[in-house]
Amino acid sequence: MIKPEKRAGLLIGGLTLVLLIGVPLGAQVFNIQLTYTLATVAVGGALLGAVSGALGTFAVLRQQSLMGDALSHAALPGVAIAFLIAGRSLGWLLLGAGIASWLAAHLVAAITRTTRIKQDAAMGMTLTAFFAFGVALLAYIQGRPDASQAGLDRFIFGQAAAMMQQDVVLIAIVGLFAGAALLLFWKEFKLITFNAEFARANGYPVRALDMALSTLIVVAIVLGLQLAGVILMVGLLIAPAVAARQWTHHLGQMVVLAAVLGAASGATGAVVSALDQGLPTGPMIIVAASVLVAISITLAPGRGLIWTLRQQARDRRRFVTAALRED
Repeated sequence: MIKPEKRAGLLIGGLTLVLLIGVPLGAQVFNIQLTYTLATVAVGGALLGAVSGALGTFAVLRQQSLMGDALSHAALPGVAIAFLIAGRSLGWLLLGAGIASWLAAHLVAAITRTTRIKQDAAMGMTLTAFFAFGVALLAYIQGRPDASQAGLDRFIFGQAAAMMQQDVVLIAIVGLFAGAALLLFWKEFKLITFNAEFARANGYPVRALDMALSTLIVVAIVLGLQLAGVILMVGLLIAPAVAARQWTHHLGQMVVLAAVLGAASGATGAVVSALDQGLPTGPMIIVAASVLVAISITLAPGRGLIWTLRQQARDRRRFVTAALRED
């Protein structure tokens, strides 16, 4: 029987090979023309999926999956306020989204630290408050007489077709910085993920490390707003990590596997959306990620549904055999 560590390594290698060969081959099989726009969106989706999957691993393991949802929804008022101040400049819009999400992360931490409200309730309150404020601001902007606000609502559901080469370069550069930050603070992030109390007792700045990790997640969310939007971005952040969790027990392998699964989801969703003009890219990427989650939950050895059912049947047979022998 293949050891879990080796199995996860083989899966990472196999998925990487499928991603590099299978996606272009699938495009040829289904007669999909790899235009400049499709290639840009596919590469951008793969890079974004890799960054989101790796960072989302820590949110899943820390049982903070709702944090990604709260921070992505919290970005909307930042987009609206940035538009009112600086116009349609994409850089200013993303900066506004990042500031709003970062403030939301601080607000959640402050609520849980200074009150008796639990973290899940604090995140739910923050999510709804920020998103409602953002929707109200968008309604106000849409009611203005000028036409400069056209397309601003693409940040709610995403608009992958608007992605350009410089956006892909930006995702790649920021992704490298995020990866470097993970490697630099690997021991600290690992410690606060599995035993924050032990880290605090040994003098680690748990609050600062927690905010640093939340900031990295905010960066991933802001990068994905144009592709997936504030509503769907949490899926790209969480789904690859959930799928990877089914295949391995080691954090390092889980981070790498989640990055590969996220990249596969981004590239596959982009290519599948090219099958028909009516298929939106962002939702198809989340659908691809959800399919990978379903496959992992069903087939993963040791954790998957099929393995669990077989193990239960095997245990029942052993129990019956032991009972018959005693009789």
